Amino acid sequence: MKKAPARKSSVPSTMSTWTNAKVLVVGLGISGLWTARWLIERGAHVTVSEMKQASELDPAMVRELVASGVELEFGGHRNDTFLNADTIVVSPGVPHDTPMIRSTMKKNIPVIGEMELASRVIDTPIIAVTGTNGKTTVTALVGELLKNAGLKVFVGGNIGTPLMAYAAGKQEADYLVAEVSSFQLDTIQTFCPFISIILNITPDHLDRYADMEAYARSKLRIYENQGPGHYLILNDDDQRLSSLHPDSGVTLLRYGLGQRQEVSAFLEGGTARAGLTGEATHSFSLDRFALPGSHNQENLLAVVLAGMAVGIDVRVIQDTIDRFKGLPHRIEYVGEVGGIRFYNDSKATNVDAARRAIASFDDPLILIAGGRHKGADYGPLVGREQGAGGRGQGRLKGAVFLGEAGGLLAEAFEGIVPYDMAVHMEEAVATAFSMAEPGDVVLLAPACSSFDMFSDYRQRGDVFKAAVKGLMHG
Repeated sequence: MKKAPARKSSVPSTMSTWTNAKVLVVGLGISGLWTARWLIERGAHVTVSEMKQASELDPAMVRELVASGVELEFGGHRNDTFLNADTIVVSPGVPHDTPMIRSTMKKNIPVIGEMELASRVIDTPIIAVTGTNGKTTVTALVGELLKNAGLKVFVGGNIGTPLMAYAAGKQEADYLVAEVSSFQLDTIQTFCPFISIILNITPDHLDRYADMEAYARSKLRIYENQGPGHYLILNDDDQRLSSLHPDSGVTLLRYGLGQRQEVSAFLEGGTARAGLTGEATHSFSLDRFALPGSHNQENLLAVVLAGMAVGIDVRVIQDTIDRFKGLPHRIEYVGEVGGIRFYNDSKATNVDAARRAIASFDDPLILIAGGRHKGADYGPLVGREQGAGGRGQGRLKGAVFLGEAGGLLAEAFEGIVPYDMAVHMEEAVATAFSMAEPGDVVLLAPACSSFDMFSDYRQRGDVFKAAVKGLMHG
């Protein structure tokens, strides 16, 4: 097993570093909670500013913070609160370019993200995974691979448990595997993973970023502090990533579906072939790999390379490929009713993810899509790029739309794929079922965020599954 270079904390975690410092934590989600806990333990004067009202938050969490001496500001942010802070720590969901944040920067008040703060006090080597689509599954699969190799692993970041939760603990893991979002990368300064993985960069979050280039720049920041002794794993089939040639001394490993001289991992028939630069190439069977679609096979290549970079035995890598069964809400098989199969891909919150989900099936398909619009063009779902015209996906025989973006989706599908509209998920499932025939697939792949109708993609997927179960037992 290879040993990763030791990380050096750039900010000491001693009590004296933060004692009496006035720190503002912006956003009281799980990241903000763990950040406040960590700072209080180090003697800081902590204020938490949250847009929601106190009545909208977990009462136990509020009581805990009040009891620990945290000052709480609910229902919006006050400018004075920002300007009176010594340091500001923003949670991932908080935009970093608001007028109040900009005013604090003009006063040279440090503004960092929760992940940046955590990385400064973590000594454990970090394997960081980003990309528009697939990063949660890849993060979980890398974590499973390391655990199967007998290593102690913390899996977190944007996948659920924030890095500050690990920073607040005993830090006994051999590796930390973190899903990293563009929002988190917006506020990094010294964040430096041992291994960085970029899976793909396709349009997303264009309701927050000025344009696609701004979004891409955020993603690419994941490797800006890497150098000799570090690894950067890139998808060579992605146009933006294939043109990257970092000159920082980082070891670059590329992967792609087809064999090319410059790639370290590729597919060949029913096998994945991979090898580090200057080392032997190994073959891994995909016969028992449970995740459907070429995009999942593509993402698997990144996992294999990460495992090789860590030095995991190829037999352990093969065993992990054979045993991993996927995650909920990611092309999750729900059940069959009257010969029609239902799949839940509620995590497909952008157009490219939905397009990839559709492409995972060879059978005729009824799509359920819609939600909160994120600024993307829906033309690629039916093969129409940026309004230039085109033909629909051959397997896509019908669609049902709901939510705020339903009308925009209908415009993209008009004259290409038949569609219907629904008011709620139960109606969408019933309508899709009526449009399908035995042998067809009904797929929930919304291509939108969930926040117009649901608390998150998990709730949306659960409501979809409940509606399908209703059909099964109706």
